[in-house]
Amino acid sequence: MPYFDAASAAPLHPVAREALLAALDEGWADPARLYREGRRARLLLDAAREAAADAVGCRPDELTFTPSGTHAVHSGMFGVLAARRRVGRRLVHSAVEHSAVLHVAEVHAAAGGTVTEVPVDRTGRVARAAVADALGEDAALVCLQSANHEVGTAQPVEEVAADCREAGVPLLVDAAQSVPWGPVPGAWSVLTASAHKWGGPPGVGLLAVRKGTRFAPQGPLDERESGRSPGFGNLPAVVAAAAALRALRAAAAGGADEAGRLGRLVDRIRARVPELVPDVEVVGDPVRRLPHLVTFSCLYVDGEALLHELDRAGFSVSSGSSCTSSTLTPSHVLRAMGVLSEGNVRVSLPYGTEAADVERFLTVLPEAVRSVRERFGVPVQEPAARAAGAAEVAEPAAPGLVVDALGRRCPVPVIELAKVIDRVPVGGTVTVLSDDAAARQDIPAWCAMREQEYVGEEPAERGAAYVVRRRV
Repeated sequence: MPYFDAASAAPLHPVAREALLAALDEGWADPARLYREGRRARLLLDAAREAAADAVGCRPDELTFTPSGTHAVHSGMFGVLAARRRVGRRLVHSAVEHSAVLHVAEVHAAAGGTVTEVPVDRTGRVARAAVADALGEDAALVCLQSANHEVGTAQPVEEVAADCREAGVPLLVDAAQSVPWGPVPGAWSVLTASAHKWGGPPGVGLLAVRKGTRFAPQGPLDERESGRSPGFGNLPAVVAAAAALRALRAAAAGGADEAGRLGRLVDRIRARVPELVPDVEVVGDPVRRLPHLVTFSCLYVDGEALLHELDRAGFSVSSGSSCTSSTLTPSHVLRAMGVLSEGNVRVSLPYGTEAADVERFLTVLPEAVRSVRERFGVPVQEPAARAAGAAEVAEPAAPGLVVDALGRRCPVPVIELAKVIDRVPVGGTVTVLSDDAAARQDIPAWCAMREQEYVGEEPAERGAAYVVRRRV
């Protein structure tokens, strides 16, 4: 069964498996002890730290192993914010950061700090100038991921790091998605990563704090890991994580261009999906992106239903659609980008993905989408047939229509809008009543895809009224 969700967790690397089994025999003792077993464990820990530091691009004594990538983000952010409390209490982060960053921002704001959120463009990328404008004397920390976990867009980390250094503000980089593909460039101050993203075992995170960065670990201090990650660490998992990362770097240095190979497979998906499936929007930056990740959204499709269809066909993918979330709200990343969220599919290819699996995915996807749309009563038409049918629509009878989609989840409000838009004359309006939070994002996105005018949102007795003017 092809597993296409490496951005969530990559399969355990074969080298990591071997290292884990060996370390279970050799690395079970306390590395802080001076007897033989402790010394053996210490040698393993030191070797793992050197390998991970070399891969990340920092000194071994700057790197701490944590129980997870999320723990590394929390520790890194709280440590810098506390150390710079007298300088300022303003946290700056992009609108598309991982939820681990956003959760710290909420706690920081509740404790009296301030937060500046930097917007992104439609590809999910921040502008260097926008981050620079957010810097100031009261800025304590800037957080910027190296590449987005949902759409793959790479951020201008090196340029932002230079601006932060000039302003004297530390930059924390969440490099969870990019570390498997190489070191993060630039003069960053703090970096975090997570081993299960590169084929290491879960339960291992990296926190790198460069010398000269003011840092105050929070909570009770511990003699282990420079006081930044208390408790007895999972040494066998740490050894396995470092071994996997070292193996990836060695393969790349030896000429194995896995990033390039997966990038070509992703290019194939990006090009073919819009050709094979009508009404699809491929999101994220087409050039400045992770090599293994592609995300697209399908109009008139329930994301959860589509994931189930693909799972039955043998493909494991993920989604940022609201219907796949327990909160029933679209992904904050897609919302910040202003792109379609319904029918959202994220494909992230693990190392070793076969081209034949990608081709089979492209064969299966159109039927999966057609099946889901059919359940919602969406007419199945190819783009050419839809264009031809538009000329046969009867003369519109009303300058304005109201669609009552209250109590119905997306994609139904958008489907109902699409069904009636041709019934109003050019210049006429359709008002969609909806109490689904996803409609606030997906109706404007539909208008952009269909070249219709989104007039705006008006208050309603229940939910909201979304007004669309027919342009074509």
